[in-house]
Amino acid sequence: MSVTKQTIIETIEEELDFKPSKAKDTIEELIEIIKSTLASGEDIMISGFGKFEVNEKTPRKGRNPATGQDMMLKGRRVVTFKCAGKLRDRINNG
Repeated sequence: MSVTKQTIIETIEEELDFKPSKAKDTIEELIEIIKSTLASGEDIMISGFGKFEVNEKTPRKGRNPATGQDMMLKGRRVVTFKCAGKLRDRINNG
């Protein structure tokens, strides 16, 4: 099962005794900061959690799966995540 944004908001309400609107605003602002930082091309590093990196993909040859025709795919930016050692250890050791 995946954890949703609503689940995170409810957990913050309970754990930190926040009002529902404050918990929602906090998460929404955090997500907006992450999105705008990544959109500007900057990486985000959260100690003990990991690093979100923006990487450039160069144009490359591809193939249309429906027709089998060769085509050039445009260059683009993608976001990757590298897990911190502490998080990796916690995942692997329970």
